[in-house]
Amino acid sequence: MLPILNIGPLAIQTPGLIILVGTWLGLFLAERQAGRFQLNGSMLYNMAFSGLLAGVIGARATYVAHYSSAFLANPASLYSLNINMFEPVWGILIGLTTSSLYVWLKRMPHKTTVDAITSALAIIAISIHLAQFASGDAYGSAANLPWAVELWGIKRHPVQIYETLVAILILGIIWPRPGWLQNPGQRFLAFIAMSAGARVFLEAFRGDSTFWEGIRIAQVIAWLVLAASLWAIRKVVAVHEI
Repeated sequence: MLPILNIGPLAIQTPGLIILVGTWLGLFLAERQAGRFQLNGSMLYNMAFSGLLAGVIGARATYVAHYSSAFLANPASLYSLNINMFEPVWGILIGLTTSSLYVWLKRMPHKTTVDAITSALAIIAISIHLAQFASGDAYGSAANLPWAVELWGIKRHPVQIYETLVAILILGIIWPRPGWLQNPGQRFLAFIAMSAGARVFLEAFRGDSTFWEGIRIAQVIAWLVLAASLWAIRKVVAVHEI
């Protein structure tokens, strides 16, 4: 675990830095690949960037609203890269709304657009898992294995590394190439389905799961997302087979 990276007098929060690098790389590659989807690269980049920026600002703003007294005491923490100081659900909703508005205003093809940014989303997912490993968040359950990592005095599954490896595999599967996942919307839906399937399986190794009546809530949500995305993929394929 490496929550802080010390470079001379500078102390950089490693998780935030990892996500920033992953986001930049994802957007850069999405812009470069836009031509494969007959989209304007600059327009695609601006759409994704505006959504991410609005999502980050919205996630931090809603967190500040909930804990305003702490930020009034230390205003500099507004600029912290600490990934725990965000409201992710609100950030996702605000980011998606902003991106959708941009797509609508620019009259971009919806399904093709989400396909074009799927690789970027996969790269960002990889960076999030690595950031969680650096910070110790989303930690694994206790394990007595040769590759277990010690955290808070207990050997645990390195579940963040499991998730990173699976995310890299998913990236390889959905990477744009001729004759593969060509139906509009199919690439994005395949990414969602595989990510949800990975969550169903890997959640069993998590040590921070939220339970209800002995059931892992994240697994239930993942099952629902997996079922919905598989149904949507079937519909997409059926439409283009007619």
